[in-house]
Amino acid sequence: MSRHASHRDRYDNVEILGMIGTAETSEIRPGSGPVVDPDYTARFARAHEDGGFDRVLIGYGSGWAEGAQVAAFAAAHTERLGLLVAHRPGVMHPALAARTFTTLDQFSSGRVALNIVTGSTDVEQRREGDYVPHDERYARTDEYLQILRDAWDSPGPRDFDGTYFRFEGFSPKVFPYQGRHLELFFGGSSPAAYVVGSKHADTYMLWGEPLRQTGEQIETIEQKAVAAGRPSRPRISVSFRPILGATDDAAWERAHGILDTLNGSVGEQFKDRIGNLHPRGEAPQNAGSQRLLAVAEQGDVHDRCLWTPTTSAVGGGGNSTALVGSPETVAAAILDYVEIGVDTVLIRGYDPLQDAVDYGRHLLPLVREELAHRASTRAEQTAV
Repeated sequence: MSRHASHRDRYDNVEILGMIGTAETSEIRPGSGPVVDPDYTARFARAHEDGGFDRVLIGYGSGWAEGAQVAAFAAAHTERLGLLVAHRPGVMHPALAARTFTTLDQFSSGRVALNIVTGSTDVEQRREGDYVPHDERYARTDEYLQILRDAWDSPGPRDFDGTYFRFEGFSPKVFPYQGRHLELFFGGSSPAAYVVGSKHADTYMLWGEPLRQTGEQIETIEQKAVAAGRPSRPRISVSFRPILGATDDAAWERAHGILDTLNGSVGEQFKDRIGNLHPRGEAPQNAGSQRLLAVAEQGDVHDRCLWTPTTSAVGGGGNSTALVGSPETVAAAILDYVEIGVDTVLIRGYDPLQDAVDYGRHLLPLVREELAHRASTRAEQTAV
């Protein structure tokens, strides 16, 4: 058992996350309507709330709808759904970012968390005027998160004179809702990312690799957290693209249909779009995508039902490994990750809205039921 798990019953605290966007589009669905479709966005958010998701991620791209405003809109159309807003340090000054997200947290009655995305490619960063090199971006993020945490957790005024940021007399007046701890999620798989994320993150986000590689990353994060003087490591999140069917055979038939689409003309359109982040013909710069491609080279199917050809088809771009099978098979696969120390699972589909509905109807109840069963069994064993 990890140092983290010894402080908390992991079965009682597992979270299930989804992801929303502002238009109906995915790798297999070329966007044909407006980039911001308010009706679709509201339905998408409500589908996750109705389906029992704990939070939804709102992603970040230099040309995408601005995440804090998307979160505010989603908050106005839901009642309890958590809002995980992706945010790039360096694009906004941390003093402004601190009050942007506490203001949103106040208006949403404490539903906000931040997903810190330091930046994966130089090309994408430069679109927003950021010319800082990769490893130095993480050093800047270290400083940035120190400022955010101080601004949220203690009153000012304060001065700061760092390598990347400097200010005098900053005196925040808006704090997280009811004095709560505003959580930081953090993604990255490079050595520099492990150091900074293990130091600051409440939850460390990983893409869906096989159990062995995921366990190795968890061990690395735990070691870096100890080195940073933390009493326990961050929570761990892993992201997948479940492909469900009524039976395992039906799910695999659907999966191969999705792969055919990815490898066809529709997939080519997506690759042109994702080329803005990962230039076509070049290896991805970010370590997470490099790791996913390395896993894909080792075989198509790993562990219970982790499928990697979808990663190869999109050149390693983003969260792209699938869990394929019936709801029972995929639920069992998710629980395999819980057993090695994963606390949070992010799932999103290739048919985004309908898949979110199906996950809520068929997958999440099985996961929740088994988590409750294992928690009860563990409690009984502890009491003996």
